[in-house]
Amino acid sequence: MEEYSKSPLLERSGAVPEAGDDAPVAAHYGDPTREQRALARGAGVVDLSHRSVVTVTGPDRLSWLTTLSSQQIAGLAPGESTELLLLDISGRIEHDAAVVDDGETVWLITENSHGADLAQWLDSMKFMLRVEITDRTADYAVLGSTAPLPTPADAELAVAWEDPWPKLGPGASSYAQVAEEEHPGLDWSWWLSVVPRTGLHGVVEQLEQAGWTLAGTMASEALRVAAWRPRLAREVDEKTIPHELDLIRTAVHLSKGCYKGQETVARVHNLGHPPRRLVFLHLDGSEHTLPAVGSDVLSAGPEATAEDLAQERPVGKVTSVARHHEMGPIALALVKRKVDPAVQLVVRDGAAEEATFYAAAQEVIVRPDAGQAVGRPQGDFLRGQRR
Repeated sequence: MEEYSKSPLLERSGAVPEAGDDAPVAAHYGDPTREQRALARGAGVVDLSHRSVVTVTGPDRLSWLTTLSSQQIAGLAPGESTELLLLDISGRIEHDAAVVDDGETVWLITENSHGADLAQWLDSMKFMLRVEITDRTADYAVLGSTAPLPTPADAELAVAWEDPWPKLGPGASSYAQVAEEEHPGLDWSWWLSVVPRTGLHGVVEQLEQAGWTLAGTMASEALRVAAWRPRLAREVDEKTIPHELDLIRTAVHLSKGCYKGQETVARVHNLGHPPRRLVFLHLDGSEHTLPAVGSDVLSAGPEATAEDLAQERPVGKVTSVARHHEMGPIALALVKRKVDPAVQLVVRDGAAEEATFYAAAQEVIVRPDAGQAVGRPQGDFLRGQRR
């Protein structure tokens, strides 16, 4: 791990380091509930300085990225934000990046563990096109917030990306169970601001002087999970396709030109169903603990004993866990598509007789019948049927 990837803000009094992919930044600064409430009301800023920043310059940058990715960005206006996926030949997600163009440069923001590989792969694909790819993570840091950051008086904000989630983009489709006007993500507002790494301390100090609160990743993760917003470092494994996470709504243009993995995207959308589906879990909080990411999800009836649960075969895995300041313990999980949406689930944290079990009420995110768009009634006919 490069020296710059460990945030200097971890030296703050009360800072508690995160784990895993977020280890270089703080989980909280001593009061995670207060931090989360400040973030929720638009007065908090999260240190995400470990996130990777990759830039693409040159006159062919937008058209070139369009040919490589799932997204149509050839007409992206300066300052406009979107999201793109890079897939393997089987349609599985390899990279997910926030995208914003400033008129001369495309800025790609991705996970700590993906930046170097993303830059290297893009560089290998430029051929004779007029593009230049640079990993700028050593030069730039990222701050997260639920409202746009004010421009600091003596520090540069390179660009700011506004998360399009959960609004349907051009050429997109919803895989959600709920109607668009009922999607919990409508309360989600998320900005990633790119600042010079040398100015990170100064920007945060100016924000604090203006009444903002420095918050840890526990705060941002809780709001993200509540909004059903999937994340590359959490919800994506080696088998994940976009449909399973409802990423067709913000990261895929279904009618753009060819790109690697498009055949799978089109086939599943038009003729099939994604093999797994993302669910939201309300967890039993009586244990006063949270299950670990990666814990098994079980489909077991209320009559199941602890011995039964210890031997039960999992139907999915927990991908994200958080404690929300209003809802309490919550999680996201990927489960098999055919799991009954009405069944009470159980999360098993640990192995066999040493496991801890959490009752989990599921809320459907990706509907079980998602896909098979060919032949489905659409448009005016559907509106007429709803009347």
